[in-house]
Amino acid sequence: MNSLDHEMPRFDDGMVNIRELVRVMAESLVNEIMDVQAEDACADGNQRNGYRERALVTSVGTINLRIPKLSRGSYFPEDLLVRYSRVDRAVVAAVSEMVTCGVSTRKVERVASAMDVDRMSSSQVSRICESLDETVADLQERDLSDVAFPYIWVDATHVKCRDGGHVSSCALVTAIGAGADGHRRLLGIDAIDTESHAGWISFLRSLRGRGVSGVACVTSDAHEGLRRAIEEVFPGAAWQRCVVHLMRSAASCAPTRQKRAAVMWQHLLEQIYERI
Repeated sequence: MNSLDHEMPRFDDGMVNIRELVRVMAESLVNEIMDVQAEDACADGNQRNGYRERALVTSVGTINLRIPKLSRGSYFPEDLLVRYSRVDRAVVAAVSEMVTCGVSTRKVERVASAMDVDRMSSSQVSRICESLDETVADLQERDLSDVAFPYIWVDATHVKCRDGGHVSSCALVTAIGAGADGHRRLLGIDAIDTESHAGWISFLRSLRGRGVSGVACVTSDAHEGLRRAIEEVFPGAAWQRCVVHLMRSAASCAPTRQKRAAVMWQHLLEQIYERI
């Protein structure tokens, strides 16, 4: 399975090209499934005999398929290609679900079943998951020392993650940086047990260890553990509260009977910040 290059696909302004990222992951997933099916076809003594390439047009771009060849007989994923050529929502949804569900073995089996790929063992599913993990590892290990990042935004979202065969809730922490070259980059992403000081300081230290420097201001929510971690890892950097979290906190302070007014107030704040 092909892994992402050290540079994530992104637009000219530095923002990550999510469409291209999904295309690459979908391409990898489909090719991995075909490899698994071809290996099953070799169970009776048959052998693999290279690949033949074919382009598959999808809603996220053209996917380059490496269709396995066999020494005896032939293998062609007709059902897979016919069903998802041009209209491939299931493939894209499959990749998305694997990410959001924590790519646990059972959930990947369910995704494969939805794609009419029913004969997959747990070990085969785990192999596909491991190859997807390589894509994330490429992102987590990228060198970031080529440019300074004066401005960084960090946040966390609670999701289900797979760890050692078990699925549990954890905080998916992310960092986006605005470089001195004028481009924004996805600096890092990781899963931690909870939004604690220890979890945050470990994540921020990993960014610094990969070359993040020149940090002048960090924007985040007002989590006490996170603010302490920022002070320790990036001493001298200013801290600014995330506008979205600030508006949510302001709206949540309104009495229940005044929720409608709170929504209007939040909308007004949004308009004010858009004009600043």
